[in-house]
Amino acid sequence: MDRPLLKRLETWADAPRRKPLLVRGARQVGKTWAVNEFGRRRFPGHVRVVDLERRRDLHHLFEGALDIRSIISDLEADLGAPIEPGKDLLFLDEIQACPRAIVALRYFFEDAPGLHVIAAGSLLELALGDISVPVGRVQYQWVYPMTFAEYLHGIGNGIAADVVRAGPHPVSETTHRLLLGHLRDYLFVGGMPAAVAAFKDTGRLLDAFAVHEEIIASYRDDFLKYTPRTGLDVLEDVFVGIARSVGEQIIVSKLSERGARGTVNKALVLLERAQIVRRVSALHHVGLPLDARPAKRFKAIVVDVGLMRRLTGLPASIELRAADLLAIHNGAVAEQYVGQELSANTSGQESLHYWVREARNSTAEVDYVTRIGTRARPLEVKSGPAGRLRSIHLLLAQHPEAAPGIVLSTAPYAELPEQDLVFVPLYFAGSLDQPSPGPRAR
Repeated sequence: MDRPLLKRLETWADAPRRKPLLVRGARQVGKTWAVNEFGRRRFPGHVRVVDLERRRDLHHLFEGALDIRSIISDLEADLGAPIEPGKDLLFLDEIQACPRAIVALRYFFEDAPGLHVIAAGSLLELALGDISVPVGRVQYQWVYPMTFAEYLHGIGNGIAADVVRAGPHPVSETTHRLLLGHLRDYLFVGGMPAAVAAFKDTGRLLDAFAVHEEIIASYRDDFLKYTPRTGLDVLEDVFVGIARSVGEQIIVSKLSERGARGTVNKALVLLERAQIVRRVSALHHVGLPLDARPAKRFKAIVVDVGLMRRLTGLPASIELRAADLLAIHNGAVAEQYVGQELSANTSGQESLHYWVREARNSTAEVDYVTRIGTRARPLEVKSGPAGRLRSIHLLLAQHPEAAPGIVLSTAPYAELPEQDLVFVPLYFAGSLDQPSPGPRAR
């Protein structure tokens, strides 16, 4: 498995003004594997791993004055190996189990600047909410589920992965059909590394589904850690409710009937902090920065399309018979997939957005608005012909500088300059900026 994250870790390691790196993301998206694999390649035989969830007996090292030289000395004695700047990688895994260790990262930067230090953990956002974050002394790297291109590489089809990563362009009918077939599988398997590995080993979707159930169960176990802040039943309602509402405007009070609106909203925020749920904010104005004039409405997606599909509860036998990928769960699965690809393609953690027309009783909306290069661009996930794309035409009439609009569908790549549109196959959703698609704006 070869994830682009490994190259970003190499860039971090080579940076002259390197800071300790905090790897952030939802549980089971591949954080620990990525750091260990990077260490194996870059620091063979010199990766010093401290799992702070398993080694709670070491938490006392991070109490008191946080003397980094003393902490390193004690860790060396425990590990039976040196931790030398420029030679070794110190990996503090599951760091959320010891919040004081997160605080200590700033002192690694100040007192041991030559040492390569990476920390990672799940539920990190909740831990960060309770402590002083070492702002300016730590770098962050976000990890998401495997993209469609990563999935293709992971199942052994590196050539297809390269086609997808090259960005929108015409491909042969044979290649187009092949990629759509792989995409259908991906919409069921998703991008959680354990599910991809299970599917690769056996070729059976049922094995991937079993992994999904295990991951969902682990998330629900984590809910017990949130209950001092909100009710367990409400968290469960919001978790499932978001998965079943992908593509629809979220009305917070309707996500759960087992708590007051404030409690339901608190549950939503907690799931966002845990990276299990991601908000898609509405925009009336299309322009950069996208956060400049957000509307109050919002939609949401969950962390992974495979998990989302399992949470909807619709039998796979029904969905597998769908003739069009966009027909699976009434198009919600495709919209989840596109949002997931856009999330993974951002540097840092840029927000997701969609457009709604600022007019009374208007139902016009466009599925996503994203930054491609130096412009905001509208994205519509549609199976119909261009003549039926009323909302994106309304957006372009108000914001001609955003042209051409991008229609993501199962159709082959095609440019329609007379309509200011470019049709892009769904499998290119994660590489829209490589290169920027469509004719040059007028």
